[in-house]
Amino acid sequence: MKIILNIWRQKNSSSPGKMVRYELDKVNEHMSFLEMLDVLNEELTRKGEDPVTFEHDCREGICGCCGFMINGIPHGPERGTTVCQLHMRHFHDGEELWLEPFRAKAFPVIKDLMVDRSAFDRIISAGGYISVNTGSAPEANAIPVKKQCADRAMDAAACIGCGACVAACPNASASLFVSAKIAHLGLLPQGEPERDRRAVRMVLKMTEEGFGYCTNTGECEAICPKGVKIENIAMMHRDFTRAVALFREEAKAGGAG
Repeated sequence: MKIILNIWRQKNSSSPGKMVRYELDKVNEHMSFLEMLDVLNEELTRKGEDPVTFEHDCREGICGCCGFMINGIPHGPERGTTVCQLHMRHFHDGEELWLEPFRAKAFPVIKDLMVDRSAFDRIISAGGYISVNTGSAPEANAIPVKKQCADRAMDAAACIGCGACVAACPNASASLFVSAKIAHLGLLPQGEPERDRRAVRMVLKMTEEGFGYCTNTGECEAICPKGVKIENIAMMHRDFTRAVALFREEAKAGGAG
């Protein structure tokens, strides 16, 4: 099959970018999307041209590294699928595709289709952890966890941090990502002691990094390749509001003393 690609090419973060047209013949329908780009890069390398830069690692939909816009949709047209798991059989012969990097202030372009998502790492560093010395692995049944809480925590933990939710959101909000990280720890007894502090630190860091605010459009849930639910955002707002109120009361009590 033949595929026409219009790809955003940008030398570095400070250089202007532009769309460049490429045509690929004899694309195998069983190729993944990234394998198709590998073929394109092999051709460009043989011609002495600069290959297209895109991020990838596991190519199994696990690591969250891959991700860019395909015809204006993060990860492409197939729901619940990352770019690396998207196959060319979902496109037809002669189709024209437009490939762009995720667009967000907090995701500056590094080169071509690759963006800097280190803002996510800084948000995690602000509070997405449990501050305990675990020692050796504890007995699995030492701390009972209700099945409902365990299931919700596991569903939230499915987030791979790809950034598709940010790219899909008209406000470039990271609320789905942050709420998933807050929820999967806060729903478990091990994460309960730091639940309030975690919510405050991560939400404030999200704002500091330049992400927008959530206005409940639901685009983030619709595009998430792992099906993370926006109910986590409601939980994040509840935890944040409760924590701020609690800290204010503690501050007043301390001042009065």
